[in-house]
Amino acid sequence: MQAPGLVLLAARDTMRNTSPDIRSGSSRDPGNALRRPGPRIRQEQRTIDAMLGIWCRDHHGHRDRLCDDCAQLRLYAHRRLDTCPFQEEKPVCNRCEVHCYSALRREHVKQVMRYAGPRMPLRHPWLALRHMLDKLRRVPALAQAVARTRRERRQRTEAADDTCR
Repeated sequence: MQAPGLVLLAARDTMRNTSPDIRSGSSRDPGNALRRPGPRIRQEQRTIDAMLGIWCRDHHGHRDRLCDDCAQLRLYAHRRLDTCPFQEEKPVCNRCEVHCYSALRREHVKQVMRYAGPRMPLRHPWLALRHMLDKLRRVPALAQAVARTRRERRQRTEAADDTCR
C-alpha cells in the first residue's frame, strides 16, 4: 500500500505534465529532449510564461494554470525560442530582424506582449528589469548567427554519429 503523500505527489506530477503551470520556467515539450536551452533562452521562456500568465488570468480568468489556447501558444513560443538562430545572443523580440512566429500567432503574441508588458514591473519586477536591460543589447547580424547555428548543428550530428559507431 502506498503512502498518501506519494499518491498526491504522483497526481501532482501527472497534472504538471499535462497542463502547463503559469509559474513553470521550463518547456515540457518532448521534442526539446535533445538539447537544453542556454540561460538566455530560458530567461526568454520565463518572460513569455509570465506574460502569458498575466494575459490568461486577466482575459480568460485562469489563476493557477493557463487555459488550453494559452498553453498551446506557450508551447509554440518555447519551440520557436529553442530554434532561434541567435540563441544566447538573442535580442528582445521587437528589435529582432527574424520573425519567428507565423503571421496569425505573431499578432496574438503582440497582443499578449502589449497588454502584459506594462503590467510586468508590478507582477514580475526582476523579469521586467532583465527585459529592460536586454533591450540595450546589441542586435547581432543574422548571417553570422545562421552560420554559427548550422556549425553547431553539424557538430552535434557528427558527435551523435560517433557515439552510434
